[in-house]
Amino acid sequence: MRKTLYLKFVLGYIIFGFFGFIVVATFVSSMTLEHIKREKADSLYKEATLIANTYASDLYNSETSLDTVKSQLDALDTYLSATIWIINPSGRMILDSSAPVDVANEVVIKNFDATVTAASYYTVGTFFDTFNNETLSVFAPITSNFKVKGYVVIHMPMSYIRASSDSLLNISYIMLIILFLLSLIILIFFTEMVYLPLRKITEATEQYASGNMHYEFQVDSEDEIGYLAATLSYMASEIARSEDDQKKFVANVSHDFRSPLTSIKGYLEAMLDGTIPPEMHEKYLNIVLNETDRLHKLTNGLLALNNLNTKGMLLDRTNFELNRIIRNTAASFEGTCRSKTIAIELVLTGDTMYVNADMGKIQQVLYNLLDNAIKFSHHDSVIKIETNIKNNKVFVSVKDSGIGIPKEDLKLVWDRFYKSDSSRGKDKKGTGLGLSITKEIIHAHGEHINVISTQGVGSEFIFSLAKTNVDDED
Repeated sequence: MRKTLYLKFVLGYIIFGFFGFIVVATFVSSMTLEHIKREKADSLYKEATLIANTYASDLYNSETSLDTVKSQLDALDTYLSATIWIINPSGRMILDSSAPVDVANEVVIKNFDATVTAASYYTVGTFFDTFNNETLSVFAPITSNFKVKGYVVIHMPMSYIRASSDSLLNISYIMLIILFLLSLIILIFFTEMVYLPLRKITEATEQYASGNMHYEFQVDSEDEIGYLAATLSYMASEIARSEDDQKKFVANVSHDFRSPLTSIKGYLEAMLDGTIPPEMHEKYLNIVLNETDRLHKLTNGLLALNNLNTKGMLLDRTNFELNRIIRNTAASFEGTCRSKTIAIELVLTGDTMYVNADMGKIQQVLYNLLDNAIKFSHHDSVIKIETNIKNNKVFVSVKDSGIGIPKEDLKLVWDRFYKSDSSRGKDKKGTGLGLSITKEIIHAHGEHINVISTQGVGSEFIFSLAKTNVDDED
């Protein structure tokens, strides 16, 4: 499209105008001349027939004088702007409206032949070399007692007819010019509504192709071109956001891998060069083991998220008793809670609560949420797990009274590797992937998970599951 579409359109516009004038100058010109010639021949033939049936017939029947007929023909000559003849079948001139009556000097049309018109009633030419220029000649026979006594011939120069045709053509040319100028509106409309927006879109795509995904443009149009521009802009912003997320992801991965690797390398080198005495090796080997365990968790989390995003999550849905899963998950943190003197309070609806979901993955969700709640809770605090039923949905809430999440970070808690500054101080072993995995699991079930948090007060995570009326485990 670049530098060609608009030129093609303008070129097409010029070609349209050029061929329009050619058509008018050739086809329309000849058609107009032919039309006027036929129309004039019809008009003259009617006059010739009228003269033949009246004045000329009376003349041949000796009912009027030659001078009387001559005066009538002279008047018609002036009215019709044409020369009127009355001639015999032999070609001898009886009367000529363009010349005085001269009986003494006989005028004869040489080689006169009334059949020259063939099947028509008029002919175009010099009329047996009588005229120097082309002339339209119309024949009407003068009959008496069923015999042709003579002919009324009316001559009109073709120059008169061409002048009438040219005057009509001039009107056609003027109309064509007006239409050509008015059609500029189409060109202007195309320029403003199509070409300029397309040019903006093309420039934007060139910017995006060169890697400038932050290039901004706007097309103020509510048609398909405007929709295309908006879609392209949205696509670029999504790609830019994806690239930014990718850079952030790589930076976070690098950070979370570099820290434990640096610790492991430092402690091992210190043990090898004797900086750490042998009697301290066990202590630092345990630290190295903890760091490798952290790397293991980080790798497993990355693999889990990658599988969720590329293959989609395969769920093994069953009807299971949710209250038992909540109790078992809470019991698995008994040792950790005891060391931090944290209590877990269960407020469960009913003795049993059956849901339809992937039991293993929901257990992982509960584990991640409870693990986070314990990590960021104060000593001697309470974590509350509560269930409620609404509109055939089970809502599970995990609420702590810990450090909370800053308001500006609430939308970021689901991002991979997200850790607020305060959480980094509390949780040195976290990977920052737990909540991302939790969100993916809940969304794979077609459900939702939300967070409510106040910094310094605590956080509450709430997710929903589909309730089922089945009263037995699968």
